[in-house]
Amino acid sequence: MFFNSFEFLVFFIIVIAVYFLLPTGSRWRKYWLLGASYFFYMSWNAAYAILILISTVVTYCAGLLLSRTSGEDIRKRRLIVAGSLIINLGLLGYFKYFNFFTSGINGMLSVFGQSMRIPSLDILLPVGISFYTFQAVGYTIDVYRGDTESERDFFKYALFVSFFPQLVAGPIERSRNLIRQLDMNNRFDFISARDGFLLMLWGYFLKVVLADRLAIFVDTVYDSPDIYPGLYIVIATVFFGFQIYCDFYGYSTIAIGAAQILGIHLMDNFDAPYLADTVSGFWRRWHISLTSWFKDYLYIPLGGNRRGKIRKYINILIVFLVSGLWHGASMAFVLWGGINGLYQIIGEILDPVKKKLTWLPRVIRTIITFALVDFAWLFFRAGDITKAGVILKYMLNPASATVSGGPVILTDGSVFNCGLNQANMICLLISLVVLLVSDICRERHISIRRAICNLRWWFRLPVLVIIVCVILVFGIWGSAYDAAGFIYFQF
Repeated sequence: MFFNSFEFLVFFIIVIAVYFLLPTGSRWRKYWLLGASYFFYMSWNAAYAILILISTVVTYCAGLLLSRTSGEDIRKRRLIVAGSLIINLGLLGYFKYFNFFTSGINGMLSVFGQSMRIPSLDILLPVGISFYTFQAVGYTIDVYRGDTESERDFFKYALFVSFFPQLVAGPIERSRNLIRQLDMNNRFDFISARDGFLLMLWGYFLKVVLADRLAIFVDTVYDSPDIYPGLYIVIATVFFGFQIYCDFYGYSTIAIGAAQILGIHLMDNFDAPYLADTVSGFWRRWHISLTSWFKDYLYIPLGGNRRGKIRKYINILIVFLVSGLWHGASMAFVLWGGINGLYQIIGEILDPVKKKLTWLPRVIRTIITFALVDFAWLFFRAGDITKAGVILKYMLNPASATVSGGPVILTDGSVFNCGLNQANMICLLISLVVLLVSDICRERHISIRRAICNLRWWFRLPVLVIIVCVILVFGIWGSAYDAAGFIYFQF
């Protein structure tokens, strides 16, 4: 059940209606949202519910055991945390990385002349397993550290792990922020619901008008780099940078808006990342919930920056390599993470030089940062080292392809033969300008939503109708373009 489907619209309206019809503070509200969340998750595959239930039970029990164990009994407490991590990360590793590691082992065996092979398994990756596993594991570590108290109410905790708006692609919430909001004492707030509705509209615009339109061009070029070489690939790579941003930012915004209508506030996941003028600044603004998760639960435990610069650089590289592996079971994702980690390290080493370049206009520094980040996205989009090599070959050496990929494609209309005609390309460029304006406003703390809400009702209503019509008319709908799926669902 994707957010951009009619089924979700019906589902969400029913959830909201029943939720606010139930008495404030009633335990039935909690049961209703929990049942709705499991129904939402099981709409992909009913068997998935078993995995999320196992993760919930294990981390819930770990929290209770930690609360009943003296703080002085460090060994016992560490064993409890280790058990929770082994079970949860073990399940994640089996479903997401079994075939990846077995193929690596088989490759090593062949190098040493061994004929033995570990067979691959036909394993279906459960939707959102990386997200809810990290959220549940984070709870265990928070209780161990004393950052949050263990939750006694199993159903409330189960709702924390499975809350449907952010279940399959985040934001990855912290227990101290979300659990306390699940007491079900919130009344319907028209202003909050209106703001949440506007957030959802913005998310739908990002997804169906921008991301899915960008996907058509990107998929066409990346699927046939020999037919669309050179500048085609450059444009497609730039477009993919915006596609993945609009796709994931769109999902997060819809999730935050849907939760806000229910009176629950989730953390922001993006903060105009492509306006950052350094790579480190980009990563402080991109997928904030995951970046902060890795910082708190991996980077700092590894020693952070407390053990000298060399150890700090090693820790940074480890975090980004693990982040790459978290995104996908492929060396291409690991390489993507490694490239971004090296960017961070080189950026810190060259920090004295960068301070002397402050005379460069910020727009130039921002463009350079985008170019670096976008180059790394090429490996992410390729998803395979060999395919990434082929794409790089045809991008850097278009003469080896069967057609021209030079600047002439911008003037002879060839660029309109990649799935998007001229009208669609104009629509896309206008939409990207809207995104840029929105991010600049966010950067300057100007709230477009607040401006819309402050309009007179007789003027605000037509504006909302126009926004809905723009989404419906200019959105990419239908199975022909595979517009349903969100990119981060596969992680």
